[in-house]
Amino acid sequence: MNFWLLKSESGTYSWDDLVKEEKTSWTGVRNFQARNNLRAMKKGDKALFYHSGDERAVVGTAEIVREWYPDPTATEGDWVAVDITPIKECKRAVPLDLIKTDPALRAISLIKQMRLSVCPITEKEYARIVELGK
Repeated sequence: MNFWLLKSESGTYSWDDLVKEEKTSWTGVRNFQARNNLRAMKKGDKALFYHSGDERAVVGTAEIVREWYPDPTATEGDWVAVDITPIKECKRAVPLDLIKTDPALRAISLIKQMRLSVCPITEKEYARIVELGK
């Protein structure tokens, strides 16, 4: 099993939207590295759902329920999407400032590649953020 971090602007698509819909297609990724990360996702992989923009915090966990397929929103290019479903909302959001200061998270890709919308993370990083969100 692999672990991921998915970023979304809360004003564009929020955790609440995902919970209400129960499942969504993760579309619209237009970065080659992020696309390659989507292609590496397997059914059953876990992901942290991160609100970028003003909030900048992990707000919940999700699961990959469909592996990559051609992104239906792409009008050109070789872009892909995956489907995700919510697992659990964080009891308290885990803000970026806390992530940056936690010694267990100093190497997390969220910090090293701030602009990447789909990032791989380790199982230990995933577990630590879940713990911080309790």
